[in-house]
Amino acid sequence: MSLSDRADARPGAVLGRVVSLHVAPATRLPMREVAEVVTETGRGIVGDRYHGARHRHVTVQSATALAAAERAWGRPVPAGLTRRNITLDDGDVPTTPGVRLRLGEALLEVVRVAAPCKLLDDTIGVGAQEVLRRRAGTVFRVLEGGAIRIGDAAVVLGPSD
Repeated sequence: MSLSDRADARPGAVLGRVVSLHVAPATRLPMREVAEVVTETGRGIVGDRYHGARHRHVTVQSATALAAAERAWGRPVPAGLTRRNITLDDGDVPTTPGVRLRLGEALLEVVRVAAPCKLLDDTIGVGAQEVLRRRAGTVFRVLEGGAIRIGDAAVVLGPSD
């Protein structure tokens, strides 16, 4: 069973809780850790570089996947340097397009798997982009806006829930 099969097959399951939130005001600028983000329907995270993008509103990754990357690479992979907005403490982030995730007050929908970019080799170290391939999380669009805070639960919903 793949990582995504386990999460996508269990609507109603709590994947984990938010352990870190990061935003960057513009492309290539460092990510800044925050305790709360506000999402807007159809627009993304207020104050983030992708706010207003067509589909790439929020990126979510799992500390479980980051730990696997660290084991494979033999070096730390800090959540704040991965360029992802939200890190969950546990679980496999859904990757099947259309699957929905309730995260705090927001309702998110899977768009696609997040591909790691070359910038990761610059910020984390040479080889980070490759070690994060298939571990880099998921891109979501915001269907219902609202606040997402440290400690909020992530609940998987079916495509029509």
